Amino acid sequence: MTDVLNALTNILPNTLKSCLSPILPDDERFMMMALDEAKKGEFTTRPNPAVGCVIIKNNLIIGKGFHPKAGFPHAEIFALADAKNNGQNTAGATVYVSLEPCSHTGKTPPCVDALIHSGVTRVVVACADPNPQVAGCGIQKLLDAGISVSLGVCQKQAYELNAGFLKAMATGLPFVRLKMGISLDGRIAMQNGESKWITGELSRMDVQRLRAKSGAIITGSATIIADDPALNVRLSDVELDNIGKTAIPQPKVVVMDRSHRLDFKDWQMGDCWGVDQLQGHNPQSHYQVLSYDNTMIWHNDIAPLLKYLVEKYRCYDVLVETGATLATSFLSQNLVDELIIYQAPCLLGVTARPMFGAEIKRLQDKFDFTLMNVERLGDDIKMVFHPKNLSTA
Repeated sequence: MTDVLNALTNILPNTLKSCLSPILPDDERFMMMALDEAKKGEFTTRPNPAVGCVIIKNNLIIGKGFHPKAGFPHAEIFALADAKNNGQNTAGATVYVSLEPCSHTGKTPPCVDALIHSGVTRVVVACADPNPQVAGCGIQKLLDAGISVSLGVCQKQAYELNAGFLKAMATGLPFVRLKMGISLDGRIAMQNGESKWITGELSRMDVQRLRAKSGAIITGSATIIADDPALNVRLSDVELDNIGKTAIPQPKVVVMDRSHRLDFKDWQMGDCWGVDQLQGHNPQSHYQVLSYDNTMIWHNDIAPLLKYLVEKYRCYDVLVETGATLATSFLSQNLVDELIIYQAPCLLGVTARPMFGAEIKRLQDKFDFTLMNVERLGDDIKMVFHPKNLSTA
């Protein structure tokens, strides 16, 4: 996370940084309100980031809004419309937005133009947008229009809300979360593979929220063969302001099958699989990607898969739900941004399957983590860790 935050800080040239206005005492309070707005869309905006906006005048909120879904107006537009509907004049107001306003035309017009035309005199931004189409251009356009801009208010909280989008824009790789449900003795299944259910209902519901935030879920062929998991989002539809009932988009399911264990002839939809040919790093090699509907089979290495998910499908948040073998591969290759452990108050014994499969002979070679958060979910404990040696280069 530190590497990406540094990258966000270094997006702007020094000449532009020198034009920014200082942060004021009330900025953090109002930005937290904008972040609360942004969270309303965190399950539905994929592949767009979740963004919130509040407009303040005379120390009062006169408008607020969030981005609900790709293709719909951005947070700033909803906030300006809210102010208008409230009969408020935005001239001279201050805008708090959790991500740099866009300056390009995509499915919607540039937000900076709407802010400029609204007559606001100050815009406070949580973090710059590393998207090459934005990357300081929105801030520059506001400054050119004579609008004061402050940057970096609640940047860490803003990054955590959109870790996948921001990391992908800055590095070309998604934010990878590895989720595992374990016993007190660090076991994930009985010797015969039985694992339903080690953890409790509240933990399983929390996993649903992780899935809802993910553009893709990666699992291994062994998990498919043993458990045949659905790996879908089963949360209720979300009621969102202004657009009515909107289903949470289902994540793409990716099955790692490097040993070619899956026989598609035995599958009901086996004849429908399409094959993409992808050029590998070696000019003499290519990758074969089998895909059907929202499922993809990958026969090659992990790192190219992660880049492919970003480039081809705009999957910026990836959740890994798998057994020890594939989990160990992700950790050993330094490809995990966040390790999420759901620990149940039970013991499975020495013959049960461990959560980690690498052999470590020296204490100095251990995998070190930083504990970021602990939460009780019924009788289970949820722990969130960040690897200490993670590099996003």
